[in-house]
Amino acid sequence: MTTTELQENHVTTGATVWLTGLPSAGKTTIAYELAGRLREQGRRVEVLDGDEIREFLSAGLGFSREDRHTNVQRIGFVAELLARNGVVALVPVIAPYADSRDAVRKRHEANGTPYVEVHVATPVEVCSVRDVKGLYAKQAAGELTGLTGVDDPYEEPEAPDLRIESQHQTVQESAASVFALLSEKGLA
Repeated sequence: MTTTELQENHVTTGATVWLTGLPSAGKTTIAYELAGRLREQGRRVEVLDGDEIREFLSAGLGFSREDRHTNVQRIGFVAELLARNGVVALVPVIAPYADSRDAVRKRHEANGTPYVEVHVATPVEVCSVRDVKGLYAKQAAGELTGLTGVDDPYEEPEAPDLRIESQHQTVQESAASVFALLSEKGLA
């Protein structure tokens, strides 16, 4: 093989970027914006959207603590598998429990796979105004219970790699801050 062919076949380091935060915090919007930036750099990227995962990979799971843990572990497994094969896996998933997120991080560490945790720390008051899926309105009307951050727990990350307050910046600025962190770590 020529040098050019070797470069074209070279698999760059993958990583998992987990964006955690409340419903309507901006996780998925930031992930898709970031995916575009990474693709412009020639990176292979997959967005593991929490709603799509629940529909296709975790169908049948409810929202009990155990089911939420199982869902996060399944997503974490797929993300790590992609990441160790040179893909940047962007995971905009609430993952409300610290122990579930920690288990995913430990799986990545055990396999030597880069893992970055981003807390999209949008206050519940802002999320309820955004209410992209109408969840906060349904909860307020008594049509929904178990809404993360309202009547179900959300354990904020104590030491995320990056904390974004999306209410104070544009989607592009939020994605740029994640991109800068990935660049600093040699992952973008």
